This record gives sequence, C-alpha cells and structure tokens, in this order.
Amino acid sequence: MDDATLASYQPVIGLEVHAQLLTHSKMYSADENEYGSLPNTNLSVITLAHPGTLPRVNRTAVDFAMKMGLATNCQIQRENVFARKNYFYPDLPKGYQITQDKTPICYGGHLDIRLADGSTRRIGITRIHMEEDAGKSMHLAGETETLVDLNRAGVPLIEIVSEPDIRTEEEAYAYLAEIRKLVEYLSICDGNMEEGSLRCDANVSVMKKGADKFGTKVEVKNMNSFRNVQRAIEHEVRRQVAILEKGGEVDSETRGFDAASGTTSGQRSKETLNDYRYFPEPDLPPLVIDDAWLHRVQAELPALPQQLYARFTGELGLGDYDASVLIDQKAVALYFDELARLTPGSAKAAANWVMGPVKSYLNERALDMTDFPLDPGQLAGIIELIDAGKLNYSVASKQLFPYLLEHPTANATGAAEQLGLLTKTEGNELEGLVQQVLAANPAKVAEYRAGKKSLVGMFMGELMKLTGGKADPKQANQLLRQGLEA
Repeated sequence: MDDATLASYQPVIGLEVHAQLLTHSKMYSADENEYGSLPNTNLSVITLAHPGTLPRVNRTAVDFAMKMGLATNCQIQRENVFARKNYFYPDLPKGYQITQDKTPICYGGHLDIRLADGSTRRIGITRIHMEEDAGKSMHLAGETETLVDLNRAGVPLIEIVSEPDIRTEEEAYAYLAEIRKLVEYLSICDGNMEEGSLRCDANVSVMKKGADKFGTKVEVKNMNSFRNVQRAIEHEVRRQVAILEKGGEVDSETRGFDAASGTTSGQRSKETLNDYRYFPEPDLPPLVIDDAWLHRVQAELPALPQQLYARFTGELGLGDYDASVLIDQKAVALYFDELARLTPGSAKAAANWVMGPVKSYLNERALDMTDFPLDPGQLAGIIELIDAGKLNYSVASKQLFPYLLEHPTANATGAAEQLGLLTKTEGNELEGLVQQVLAANPAKVAEYRAGKKSLVGMFMGELMKLTGGKADPKQANQLLRQGLEA
C-alpha cells in the first residue's frame, strides 16, 4: 500500500487499560493478593464460589480507584452499584464477573499527554470502573490439556476507558506511558505489563479524512508492551485500510496480536453489551462515598508527574528534556526534588548529577533508584563543595563520588578533606603556578597572543597537572587569561 493512500485515512483509537491494584487482599474476599505464589494457593471458598458464600467490597481498592479518578480529572460517583457481567469464564469459578456497569466510580475525566515534538494533546477519559480479574489458563508446549491457576481470580482491577480521541500510534504510546506513570506515582499498581499487572486493549477504526462518522471498530488484545501496542495499531490500521480500498467491509470483532509476526488475527465476533446480560449484583449493597471519605482520599494524593514537571520547568528553570527525563520514574523524580530543595539555585547541576553519574551507576548495576546508596543530602554536599569553589567537577565525579558510594555513611566535606581533594592552590600560590606554566611555553603564548585563542585549553591542562586537579577551574581560567592577555 502506498503512503498517499494510507495518509488519506484517519485512524481513530481508544484504549482500555486494566490495572491490577496493589491491595493485600482480593476485590471481594480476604484471600491474599500476591503475584508469584504457588498455583491455586491464594484461594478460599469465596473465590471458589461455594454455595452460601457472600462477597464483600475491598475498601482499599475503592480508595485506589478514587485516587486514579482524581489524578485523571474525573468526577467521582457518590452512589455505586455493582453488577454481574455474565460470560463464559473458564478460569473464574463463579461463571460471571462482579464489575460496574451503569455507575462507574469515576467518569468524565481527561489526561494531557506530551508528544515528542513538544506539543500536547488532551485525551478524554470516559470512565474508570472497579472489577475483579479472572484466573489464568495455561497451555504447555506439547500438552493437550489446559491447566488453570485461580490465584489471580478475584484480584482487584480498575479499567480505565479512554474516549476515541487518540489519532496516532505515537499518541497511544504517550497515553499509556502517562497512565503507567500515574499508577506508579499513586502506588496503586506496579505498572508491569510483562507480568500482566497492566494490560491494554485497543479499539481501532479508520475513516476517510474529513469524514464525520467513525468506521467499524475492532478490539485488539494480547499486547504486553508499549511497543507492541504501537505495532498492533499500525498493523490494524493498514489491514483495515486495505480492506476498504478493495471495497470490502471491516468486521466488528476481537482480534489477537502476535508479537512474533507483528500481525493480528480474528478471535471472535465482537459482543454487544446486551450479550453480557448485565444485571445488578444482588449480594452487594450500593456503595456510598460521602464527603469525608472523598476528602480523605484527596488529601492523600501525592505530587503527580505533571505537577512536578511544572515545578521543575517553572520554579527550577529546567528545560523540557531534563524535566521529562526526571519525572519518568517516581523514585528518580522524588530524589531529584529533594536534592533541588537542598541545593537552591543549583537545580541544573542537581539534574546533571542525577541524569549523569547517578543514572550511570544504577544502569551499570541494573539497580533502581530505591537501591541508590547515597541520600540527597550527601549528593547535595558534593554540589555545595563545587559551587563554593572548593572542589572541581572532575575530581568530584571521579574520586569523591565513587568513594562515597563505597562509604555511604560518610559526609562529603569530611571525605573530601580526608582524601585531600579540596582546593588548596589559591591566591598568590595559584598566580605563581600560572606564571610557571606561561614561562614553560613561550611559543604557545606567542601563538595565543597572535589570535589562536583555543590554546587556553592546553594551558588549563598544564595548570591542572601542576595543581593535581585541585585548582578552582573558574579562578584558574581567570588568572590564565589575565596572564595571557598581559
């Protein structure tokens, strides 16, 4: 298919994101919610739907759902009614799922995403509702039987449903990345797509550009990474355009994505809402959220990515790139935020340290920010020594920083004194060394004075050798230029 034909169509994309909640127990029972347990061990008669057992709503899961709704600018439903979604679930013993139908706990929100070109797009959030996960069916290679692990059955989920406002694969990726950041910042989900704690289905359709009616949508499932979501959408757009260009019609269906081939394949005709036979859950009374409950949850909200981005670019004066990198991971953002508070006026230096030596140390050892041995106060001590002219960056990064990593209880100033790293060549002593360097290189001095100003770097190198790298670079550079211009 040629690019011109493809460009004449407009993709229309909506995403449904399921996030497993980090509660200690399941959505409607006290059974343990823990990933990686031995198969079929986190079970009770409630999960197994024995006769006479009754569900009970997990209050913490409700808190988490409300937090996500507030973080995505949603309205909070004050009176919630649960529903039964009837469907063939081979790995959910009840044979139905307890969810929300008419009264999603959050509705009418939006999320702003930032694209690579610096532009922003607002994506509407239709609803966020609470429900339970199904178990997991496993098909081992070479085996004809299906094994079922019911540990996941009943695990709390929120489903975040976007409006069909997404128009490109890039926007879909940015939206997903923003959702994952939010659930991590809120500490309600670990955001791990590979383990299935964050899952995404994409509703994709295409229409001719300028048309006012959406095309027939197809739901694509089985995507376990951001990149695969992009690939699946790209393939599905091309597939649908090819069908329409041949005069065919796109079928409304559910399709699976094969990561190995990068293609989608039909699974079943798309059900309508009526096929699920929703009706109110008779075993759960309405859940009423009063003002006190809502205000408590609002007060517990942490600083969110966009709030930190605004602070980093506004109050601290960082550029878009630096701020975007720093807020990408919650632990990194919070570490930098505290470091910046301890080093007022040196936000750029603090950002350079976090994105440079700190991240290099973590990447080389495959560690997370939570594993970093130095607290923000120790790193702030290094920055303060550099700002005061008592230490230069090269010595700080190559000698003091590694020493503190090996001795994480040490103080930056004390360690620098112990190692003999503090600047000792000042005033008249440094002036004398400058004259010594100039006297040793008369030909180069002449070349500099003749217009070859780039030689100042060579003179700085020679001066640093004499001082053992302990001279204040700013003072040394100033004295050198004074001597060369004399």
